Parts: sequence; C-alpha cells; structure tokens
Amino acid sequence: MPVDPAANPADLRRAVARALDGGPTVVATGQTPDAPVPPGTAMVVPTSGSTGEPRAVALSAAALRASADATHARLGGAGDWLLALPATHVAGLQVVSRSVVGGGALVTTAFDRFTPDVVVRLEGKAHGKRRYLSLVPTQLHRVMDAGGPAVAALARLDAVLLGGAPAAPALLDRARAAGIPVVTTYGMTETCGGCVYDGVPLDGVRVRLGHGPAGPVVELGGPVLAAGYVGDPHATDAAFVESDGLRWFRTNDLGAWDGATLRVLGRADDVILTGGVNVAPVGVEEVVAGLDGVGEACVVGVPDAEWGQVVVAVVTSRSRAEPLDGATLLPELRARVTARLGGPAAPRRVVVVDALPLRDSGKVDRAACRALAERQRE
Repeated sequence: MPVDPAANPADLRRAVARALDGGPTVVATGQTPDAPVPPGTAMVVPTSGSTGEPRAVALSAAALRASADATHARLGGAGDWLLALPATHVAGLQVVSRSVVGGGALVTTAFDRFTPDVVVRLEGKAHGKRRYLSLVPTQLHRVMDAGGPAVAALARLDAVLLGGAPAAPALLDRARAAGIPVVTTYGMTETCGGCVYDGVPLDGVRVRLGHGPAGPVVELGGPVLAAGYVGDPHATDAAFVESDGLRWFRTNDLGAWDGATLRVLGRADDVILTGGVNVAPVGVEEVVAGLDGVGEACVVGVPDAEWGQVVVAVVTSRSRAEPLDGATLLPELRARVTARLGGPAAPRRVVVVDALPLRDSGKVDRAACRALAERQRE
C-alpha cells in the first residue's frame, strides 16, 4: 500500500505495524512497484536520489526490527518518537517503525514546512518516560539560530538523532553546549537508516573499509541490510556482495578509522579534483562552518579551464541581521583551510545565499549548490 506523506499519523502507524507483522507492504515510493518485491518485505523506500534517479529499496520486517532494537539498546531503552521528518524517506519511516517496535507513542504535529516552533509543539505533546527525535543538520541549524524555547525543548529530550548528512563540528559544539543530547548517525536507506552512532556501529552491525579509486570506501554488514533494489537485480548485485561468508553493502562513502571510531569523509563522487589533487568537501566544510558568522556551508567543485575544477564555498549567514560578504570572508577562509588541509583545498570563491537548497528528504542538494556556484562565477 502506498504511503501518503500527509496521512493520518494513526493510520500510518497502523499500516507500519501491520507490515512489520507480515501484512501488506508499506510503499513510500508513491506508487506500487511494477516488479515483484522479495518475500518478507515490509517496506519499499526510495533512496534520496542525491546521485541520480532514486532506487526503490526493499526492507524486510526482520531488518527493520533489528535496526529498531539496536537503536533502543544504544539509547537506553524504548520511548516515544517525535516525527519531524517526511514519512516518505527512511529516516521518517524509521521514526514510525521504532515507535511500533518499542511500543512507544508516535508524536506528530501538523506542519507544511519545518520551523523551530515544530520541535516546541512536538516536545509539548510527548509525555513518555523517554523521548527521542530525529533531525537533519539543516533543521538543527535552524533551531540553534532561533534559540529560546526551541533549544530548550530539544535539551529536554533524551536523544536527538542527527543524520542524513555530515554535521559540522561547530554545529555539534553549539548544540551540546546548550545541553542538547545530540547523537550523530550514519547510514542510508539500504541499512534501514542510521546504523553507526557517534562513529560506533550498533550491536550486530559490521563496518570495514574496502578499496576505491578515490580512497578507502565504507562497507556495512549485519542484520539491518536491505534485501536489494526492487526491479533492478544488476544494481543489487553490484552493491550487495558476499565476502568471507558474510553479506556486505558497498557504500559510495570514503571513510577512515580514528581508533575504534568510524570517520566518514564524504561521498567518493563528491571529491573535487583541482590541479591534480583530490579534495574531500566534508573536511573543507567543517573548517568553513567554524568561521564566525557562518551558518551552513556546502563546498563544491566548479569546472575551470586551468585547474580542471576550483573549490567554491556556498554559505549562509548565521544572522540575518549581520549578513556575510563573500569577498570579505574569503581571505580568512582560505588561510584557515590552507593551514589545516593545504592550499589546494582552499576555496577560491565564496557564494553567500539566504538558504542552502534542499532535497525533499531535508538533505542539502549538492547539485543545486554547484549550479548556484557556476551561475555566480566571476
């Protein structure tokens, strides 16, 4: 049964509960798939489409239950789940399924567009002993910039899961200093959403680094893996592989180990090749977002006749009352990035925008940011 993102929350929760118990599959792709779904499929969920056309991912009831159980074990027990993400993508649907598996309430409120007031209303409606919320970094940015009741509401929760995209250290520092119990998550639709929390795999989840042309690539295994892509066996065989008797999902993310903690360095296909040097945007974004006055940052590569690509930072101002000037910011930005990451990583231009463009999942639309940077080239 297809999912209506504006469906009555009680109806949505009942549909998910039935699917987890072997009932009709919940389909979040907007239409029933033409191809048959694998046996045991509880949900068909689209990928974000950030690197092309979205694929329909088949998630089994067993994988979704394993993900929810491991999440509750890591967070300290089941509780109420507050829904601030669209239920047409894995992060929002996982909020619903965790509430079902854990037996807690699904807390919702009507909103057409996320604003900081949404978290105030959600927190005010949640009365369980433990209360959890999932956000993407852009939403947390907006809450922190608003301050006041919205920040206080987040600080009263037991955990705020933050995923969907890398979160800048400066944002995490601001939130944690305000008492918000942020837990960073890493995962994707093919792993039932987040499966690595604060760099540490959930119980049962395996992580290893494989070989890729741009560097070590993250590979994930365990009971949370999807069955595959509906109607696309070739893509399934390419992404899900058997090795040493185990099944692995090969991501397109670069990674490194910091002791026992996984550090995700960004997507391999986002790497910028400038003057023969590979630059990972995530590292540059962390530096840029730490500068005074900068809200959010997206770093992209723009075609250039001399360098192949040049690094460009697309940023927002933290305060509308004190808007940034790209030309004024550029010298300090280049000096900071050069000192930490080397000269080739230093942006050659800064493009200031009111807000970063987003995909419907809430993630920053990197392709749209690249188009903005190309249109505003000098």
